[in-house]
Amino acid sequence: MEIIVVLAHPNNKSFNHAIAGRVVSTLKENGHSVIFHDLYEEQFDPIMTTPELEREYELPPGIRPYCEEIKRADGMIFVHPNWFGQFPAILKGWVDRVFIPGVVHSVPEKDSIVTEGLLRQMTAIAIVTSHVPMEQELKEFGNPLETIWKNCIFGFCAVRDASFVFLTSVFESTSDQRVGWLAEIEELVRSKFPRAHSRI
Repeated sequence: MEIIVVLAHPNNKSFNHAIAGRVVSTLKENGHSVIFHDLYEEQFDPIMTTPELEREYELPPGIRPYCEEIKRADGMIFVHPNWFGQFPAILKGWVDRVFIPGVVHSVPEKDSIVTEGLLRQMTAIAIVTSHVPMEQELKEFGNPLETIWKNCIFGFCAVRDASFVFLTSVFESTSDQRVGWLAEIEELVRSKFPRAHSRI
């Protein structure tokens, strides 16, 4: 299987980087092909221009490879922090520019907004970290990122199997807690993307 892993955190010493590293190593141990994108390391440009929005010309060279990867991938895993109930801007721009008609959903008919999701064979996971305790997150904010990922993105694109992992109180967490979280994430990744069996 070919799996895309997208990381959006500027600090290469962050727990997000540790999570992404564990995800990538687990996938490779299970015999899968991994396409890894560290959006900050790649200096991805999140800004969409008017011509690009209006699709008046072919996709820019920097965007086309991402789109082609999604078309052939079997799964996607996203790792990012919760910033004010949202993605980091660089990831929001990536979704805006890459999750486009013809890639993740069908091109609507003329004078219509009706589309069909194109990722029906896809398995996807969003792993999000937050410094806020879970009780406060649910009571005061309602955990908007779970809704965005599971309904507005994965659901809209008809992803077959979607999971959302939310790690809270990360700033105050102990080393043992982080070790435990990494183990849980590894278990989830192994269950969603089982070991590839070689043909005899």
